[in-house]
Order: sequence, then structure tokens, then C-alpha cells
Amino acid sequence: MPHITVDYSPQLADAFDRPGFVRELHPLVREWVASRGVCKTFFRPAAETWVDGSDGQVTAFVHIAIGLLPGRPEGLKARLSEEVLRLLDKHLRPVLGREVVRSAEVRDLAASYRLRTGW
Repeated sequence: MPHITVDYSPQLADAFDRPGFVRELHPLVREWVASRGVCKTFFRPAAETWVDGSDGQVTAFVHIAIGLLPGRPEGLKARLSEEVLRLLDKHLRPVLGREVVRSAEVRDLAASYRLRTGW
């Protein structure tokens, strides 16, 4: 915990500094949620992306989902989402002729969540 997933339009691959983003993302999230746990981030380029009202060629997107153990106040989760979007903007260059829709959510992990490390 925290468990982070970043889905993004494949057209952004060269414009998105993923290593730089994750280097700053992990300490940011741990600080905001007072976690000593291991951050895990998965980057997933989507095979196809569609944004309502576009043809999929002009508009791209990035969505960041952060899963935490339950118990954090909703206000803290909303503020963390804003901070993550600010950080994303720092690591995502504009792409000529392409609008980029960016979103983030911080949610509670299901009660069934389990983590194992090591062998």
C-alpha cells in the first residue's frame, strides 16, 4: 500500500516522463497519507483511448488511480488528487495539436486487499 495505476493514451508515450513522475510521486503519496508502506505503480498504455466528443486522434488522456487502506478523510483524498495532477503537469509535455484530459482519484482499497513481499 499505496497501490497506484496510471493509464495513459499511447500517443503520450514520448511526452510523458514516467520515471521522473514516479520518482516524485512515491514520496509525495507516502507523505500525504503518512504511509510507511511500499508504493507500487503500474503504468499502462491503453491500446485505444476515446474521449467523449472526440475521434480518439485529437484528445488523449491520463488517469491516475491511487488505492489506499480505508480510513483517510475524503478531504485529504481530494487534496492529494489535486497535488498528483500538479505533479503530472510537471512531467507531461504538451503534444502539438492534441488536447490532454488529466484525472486522478484516490480511493479505498477493498477489504480483501492483501500484500506479500519477499519469498
